Amino acid sequence: MISPDFYKTKELSQMDEEEWEALCDGCGNCCFQKIITGYGKREKVHFTRIACNLLDLKTGKCSNYCNRFALAKNCVRLTKKNVGMCDWLPETCAYRLVHEGKPLPAWHPLVSGRKESVGEAGILIQNGIHESEVDECDWDEYEI
Repeated sequence: MISPDFYKTKELSQMDEEEWEALCDGCGNCCFQKIITGYGKREKVHFTRIACNLLDLKTGKCSNYCNRFALAKNCVRLTKKNVGMCDWLPETCAYRLVHEGKPLPAWHPLVSGRKESVGEAGILIQNGIHESEVDECDWDEYEI
């Protein structure tokens, strides 16, 4: 059983596996394709409505979470060591927020006590489409 406020008192590096997994709000936004333009200081991340084929677009959950790295070639393993380098994570991502020393939003399930609060807050990307349905050369048409 995890402490309800563990994310307020622990660094990411101090969290056990159960706490690490609980920190994810389940929005699925990290499972959407990004277009990166520029280089170095001019690099910019453009978010799209194009989701990994494993993502359930209605729930924001991976349909095969245990095997995602084997099945989705672009799936990135987010770890305690690399989270600070993943600047493509959405600004609302709990891993990013905790890493940056910021509070979790009121809609986060660890704060609200309800998993439904993510959807109710409108955090899930609307009108998503799976990457198998879009040619990569057309990705820019799905930028949000």
